[in-house]
Amino acid sequence: MHAKTPQSLTIAFIGGGNMAEAILGGLCHDDQYRLVFSEPSRDRRDYMKQKYPTVEGYSNSDSMLGEEKPQAVVLAVKPQIMKTVMLDLKPLLHQMDTIPLLISIAAGISTSSMQRWLDLGDTLPLIRLMPNTPALIGQGAVGCYAVPGCVSPDQRLLTESLLGAVCKHISWVDREPLIDAVTAVSGSGPAYYFLIMEAMQNAGVEAGLSVEDAKALTLQTCLGAAKMAMESEDDLAMLRRKVTSPKGTTEAALKVMEAANIRQLMHDAVFAADERSRELAEEFGKE
Repeated sequence: MHAKTPQSLTIAFIGGGNMAEAILGGLCHDDQYRLVFSEPSRDRRDYMKQKYPTVEGYSNSDSMLGEEKPQAVVLAVKPQIMKTVMLDLKPLLHQMDTIPLLISIAAGISTSSMQRWLDLGDTLPLIRLMPNTPALIGQGAVGCYAVPGCVSPDQRLLTESLLGAVCKHISWVDREPLIDAVTAVSGSGPAYYFLIMEAMQNAGVEAGLSVEDAKALTLQTCLGAAKMAMESEDDLAMLRRKVTSPKGTTEAALKVMEAANIRQLMHDAVFAADERSRELAEEFGKE
């Protein structure tokens, strides 16, 4: 395991699920971090410790935080159990001389709810994140909100360093409700593209392509279009116009999409996700 050195930072994870594993896996070869996690499932703990031998695993956060003095604690648990985790964490944090940075990746849990459950005052260093599932392969995008006046510049940099192992883009928002918008665009966004790609693949098969060819062409087209958009100085509208020849095949396809009001459909989908994110925050954040 990584030995504790004067230069190393201890990062503790509560929860050993997929997103925690993605971040741990991205950081485990970096000697500047000592990585520890708590996970009640013995099978999951054994899997993590076998795959990442430099990472120390604990059965619960009490024993982990009783032995470790982390600079940051990543709260990587399901939102349904976040309140229970916070209430268990409360006495441990109250005993600490210095409160570590708390980083939450639990969807739908507001910072005000976490502050209320922990009862550590309004100076608690707390950051709320919304990553998306491509982070599991190191291609994620993430939105971050830091409680104003409570998180230092160094703690922001630490958060960016941790996220850099799994995310290609990091957006900081200055108002917490914007995390709902991040959720709607980026957090839920991969599923929108999976649905579109699924429909494209099925249409290709109906047009005569094999399933394998239809899938490969669809995926590479989506990947290529995204990379082209990222590398081009043109905006998305200009890129679309450049590939749309008058009276050509692309124009014929886009006319069908516009007639079906695809822009309004995407607008409604994003705002439905935004609204549901706010509803979940109210449900999970109850007393």
